[in-house]
Formats: sequence, C-alpha cells, structure tokens
Amino acid sequence: MTIDSVRYSSPTPSPANLPDKRKLWMAAIKPPMYSVAIMPIALGTAVAYAKTQRVHWGTFSIFLISAILILAWENIHNDLFDAETGIDHNKHHSVVNLTGNKALVFWLGTLCLAAGIAGILAIAYLQQDPTVVLLVLLCCGLGYLYQGPPFRLGYQGLGEILCFFSFGPLAVSAAYYSQAQSWSVTALVVSVILGISTSLILLCSHFHQVEDDLNAGKRSPIVRLGTLRGAQLLPWLCGSLYGLTVIGVAIGSFPLWTLMIFASLPSALKLCRHVLENHDKPDNVKNCKFIAVALHFWSGLLLSLGFIL
Repeated sequence: MTIDSVRYSSPTPSPANLPDKRKLWMAAIKPPMYSVAIMPIALGTAVAYAKTQRVHWGTFSIFLISAILILAWENIHNDLFDAETGIDHNKHHSVVNLTGNKALVFWLGTLCLAAGIAGILAIAYLQQDPTVVLLVLLCCGLGYLYQGPPFRLGYQGLGEILCFFSFGPLAVSAAYYSQAQSWSVTALVVSVILGISTSLILLCSHFHQVEDDLNAGKRSPIVRLGTLRGAQLLPWLCGSLYGLTVIGVAIGSFPLWTLMIFASLPSALKLCRHVLENHDKPDNVKNCKFIAVALHFWSGLLLSLGFIL
C-alpha cells in the first residue's frame, strides 16, 4: 500500500448537496458501531462471572478500552483502503474524504492499533499468560484480511465470515479467558449468537451501495444474491439468534434468564420488515445497518444480563 504524503483529492459535491460537516464527522466516527467492540467483552465477562462469581474489573476496563481502540483502527484503515480502490468516491463521511490527507489517516489508525495492543499486552503481562494476546492478534489479522491489500477478502464477499469469527468466537473467548484463564464451551456457543448479530450489521451495510460495489469490483453477499434474496435471508439470520438461545437453555448450557433476549425481538422484526419493503430503494434502506446495530446491542446486552442474573 502506498501512503501519499500529499493532500488527497476528495469528491467535491455542489454546496447545495453537501451535508453538514459536523454530521459528516459523526457519521465517520460512527459512535453506535462501537457496540461491536463492547459486546464481546461484556458477554465473555458475563459468562465468566456466571462460572466464577467474580469480575476482575481492572482487566475488564483495560480490555474494553483496548477493544474500542482496535475497532477504531479497523474503521479508520478501512476508509483508507477503500480510498485506494475508489469505492468510497461518493462516501462524503469517509475519514479520508473529510481530512483530505491519507498519511494523517494512516498514522491515526496505526496509533489506535498500537494503543489497543499495548492494553492487551498489559493484561498478558499481569497474568503472565500470552493467550489473550494471541487471540486478539488473530482478530486483528482477520480484520486486516477483510479490507487490507493485497488480500481484500471483503471484496470477494467473505467479510461477513471474517466478521463472525473475529467479533464472535475469538473475541468472546478472549474476554472469557482474560477473566477465568480457562476455556468454556458455553462461551464458545453463546459467541456464535453474537457473531451472527455482528455479521448482520455488515450484511445490512451493503443494501444501499450495490452500484458502488459493482463499479469497484466488490462482490459483496448482496451483490451476489441480489437485494431481494438478501432481504429474504434476514428473517432466517435474525431467527437464529433466538433459536440458538432456546437450544442453549434446553440443553442446560445457558441459564433460563438468557431468554430475555426475546425482548430484542421488536428490533429484529423492524429490521426484517424495513429491508423487505425497501431493499431496492437505496435512499430508504441505507439506515438499516443502524437497526441491525440496535438488534446487536440489545440482544447482546440481554444475553449478558441473563448470565449475570
């Protein structure tokens, strides 16, 4: 990857169509999206608490901050990598388009990654156990494979799979291990639910940008399936969150309290209905990823509370 030290030439829409700068920055920072970093740590810690009846709050706090920083790195550098391919030419809230400076974006993302890894190294040093570092480095590797050159596996439609493993089994297991310094089948099983809800967010982000993806040669799942079949797939994916929880309770792996996840059902129904009605209307469907974020947040929070209770 070549990082230019010169100013980057960003799209120049007409002033009448240019959104408010503050709104663009909020869209670039994407505060709601950071539940993707928070929930694996919360859920893994909750499962550990259910087993050990204690929480190492220092470890939890360091891990949480580190996870947020690592996700910031991934988001920032994804904008950088997308700028290299031109897929974000019409994305005015891209960090690269907002700053006009690729080098600045590169070093900002690298600083976030370094700070996040430093926090994980601190946990490993305090515990005298490198396991958590290895799991997190594997997560980071999958994150780079998603968008980073020369791999760019997200352009082959594999982003959702990478997202599932990175923010599901690997991240939840790492959070659990940081608390219990052991392994848990329960943590692994419940991480599948969180992995699916996380991948749903990424899947929903493609519905409104099929044309841009096609122009950039990105074969996202929605490009491959078409918007209609993609919309028809959503009820099955959402339903799996609840079906797997019921199975977990039935086999005695999950506590009964985890059935509170059904309180997030309105978000799932809203998401499915909204996408089915607007899958072929980019301006109307583009907000569906935020409905998916709400589903991810509430389902993850309720599962975590179920294990704590």
